[in-house]
Amino acid sequence: MIEVAASRKECFFEDLHEHDQMTVTYQVGEGGHLDIDFWLTDPEKNVLTKHIRESTGTTSITAEKDGRYEYCFSNQMSTVADKMVSFNVHGIIYVSDEADVTAPVEREIRSLAIGLTSVKDEQEYIVVRERRHRDTAESTCDRVKWWSVLQAFVLFAVVAWQVYYLKSFFEVKRVI
Repeated sequence: MIEVAASRKECFFEDLHEHDQMTVTYQVGEGGHLDIDFWLTDPEKNVLTKHIRESTGTTSITAEKDGRYEYCFSNQMSTVADKMVSFNVHGIIYVSDEADVTAPVEREIRSLAIGLTSVKDEQEYIVVRERRHRDTAESTCDRVKWWSVLQAFVLFAVVAWQVYYLKSFFEVKRVI
């Protein structure tokens, strides 16, 4: 999990070989409107994927050439709110030309590894979502508590005023 400060961007890179596969998944956990800009560039700085103001995203690529692939999270649209971004990079494997002659057991193991990665990503998404919902519930609880305290104070003030006002009706006023 990283913090992207307001009006800043954070970039990361992976060195890939031709035919390597890479998947990046991300989610904004807190801050502002829970949106962030994301883009992925190849070694020649061509933009391969770009997501504008999204709270979650997934992108997968297969490298067409060797080199450094860069991905960035940008919070430059925000001038006040810092963002907390949780992201995973997985699937960085070299796929050889002999992939078709793999044993059935090896294919099954790769399939299970892909499924396990998917489950792990889903669990991380659920943790971030639960944290955000818990923060919302705690904030709502605090607001209800302070609203109730204010209502109790107003109620006692109104009761005191009514008692004072009613006592004034029963006071004997004599003119001598």
